[in-house]
Amino acid sequence: MAYRDWIFSAVLLIGAATLPATAQQPGAAPAEESAEQLPAGPGRDEAFGMCSACHAYRLVAAQSMSRERWDDTMTLMTEKHGMPKLESEDRKLILDYLAKTHPPKKATGTGGFQIPFAPQ
Repeated sequence: MAYRDWIFSAVLLIGAATLPATAQQPGAAPAEESAEQLPAGPGRDEAFGMCSACHAYRLVAAQSMSRERWDDTMTLMTEKHGMPKLESEDRKLILDYLAKTHPPKKATGTGGFQIPFAPQ
């Protein structure tokens, strides 16, 4: 075995040994999600049911978008990913819920490194 091949094999072996334990355990299921875990409000059950039919709701909860961006995202899901088209009242109910519970986050900080002892 050439020296380069030996180094490559060693790097792969070390990388595999350092993987998180959860990645090595087959059958480890993610935590169950339910609508009751979400912020209460009109449209919670409908949003949870529609979104979690295809993916984990935590993916949705991690987003922070304006109502317009949520609307565009729902259109994309319908056109590109086969989400059932929502009628106007159901769509409005879900959009209202998403916009209220997952709005755009306000920017904080300077956006870069800040000297810890600099005047605030």
